[in-house]
Order: sequence, then C-alpha cells, then structure tokens
Amino acid sequence: MARLREEYNKTIKKELLKELGYSNIMEVPTLKKIVINVGAGAVLNEADALEDIIDMVTLISGQKPIINKAKKAISAFKVREGMDIGVSVTLRGDRMWEFFDKLVNIVFPRTKDFRGLKVSAFDGAGNYSIGIEDHTVFPEIDANNIKKIRSLEVTLVTSAKDDKSGKAFLDKFGFPFKKDVNRG
Repeated sequence: MARLREEYNKTIKKELLKELGYSNIMEVPTLKKIVINVGAGAVLNEADALEDIIDMVTLISGQKPIINKAKKAISAFKVREGMDIGVSVTLRGDRMWEFFDKLVNIVFPRTKDFRGLKVSAFDGAGNYSIGIEDHTVFPEIDANNIKKIRSLEVTLVTSAKDDKSGKAFLDKFGFPFKKDVNRG
C-alpha cells in the first residue's frame, strides 16, 4: 500500500473529520484521481514530438497515456479535425497515491525558484490544477537525454465539496501553498 494512503487512513482522515465538523467519516475529502495532461502543439512542426511526449508521460506516470484528438478544425491554429493535439493519463489507486507522494516530496522541492502554489488554482469544487513548466524536475527524466523541455498540467481531483475542504485535505499532506502575506 502507498505510504501516503496509509497515513491518510490512519491519522489524516480522523483529523479532517474533527476539523471540518463532519458527522460521517464518508464525508471526509479524499483523492479520487490525478489527471496528467500534455498539449502536443509541437506535432505541427516536429514529426517525432508525439512519441517523445508519450514516452515522457509514460516515464513520469508509470502508465501509458491516451492520445487526445481535435474535435473540430480551428484554422487559426492550423488544427484539423481528428488531429493529435495532446496526451493524457488518469491515475487511480496505489499508482495515484505514489505519484501524489512524488509530487509533494520530490518534484516541488526540486523545482527551480519555487515559491509555493497559488490557493486560487482551486476550481470551486475542491479540485486543484497545477502547471509544471519543466518536466525535468521529475526524477525519472534524465536531463541529459531530452530534446526539448516540455510543460504539463496535473489536476488533483478530490471528493471535497468546496475549495475550503479541498485545501484542508491538501494541507494535511504538507502541500506547499503560498503564504498569505496580507494577514497580520
């Protein structure tokens, strides 16, 4: 079992039950899935860009991603319907918890000039999205063998009903949010 999942089940769940004032343990927010998404706009100029992106996401997530296709043509972006425009992978179970552990304890500390994450990136339903500009912060990526630095988006989907409970859930794992400097 993943280390953070054990910690959640043994201590964090009970702490959140008290802190958030829930009457039932099933109301306590949990992590439902993590979605990793990478846009493949470079496919227009580079023929092997899609394979590089698929390999990168497979290494980072430990799971083969799906290829997302354009639903309609957009001439301003030179995109035709059915064209490959990105890749995404959805993590669940132990693989999700292990990726979450890696994100909090390895990736964020390795990020250059990291000052914390914005609290405003919640979507109103307790889910949190993170943009990572440099994929080389992941330990699986060998920086000497990459052709191009790529960015990716990570969305943490929780069972929280609002942003307050979603933030309380992520805070329990030491999520590095920016400190509010306006508070006294």
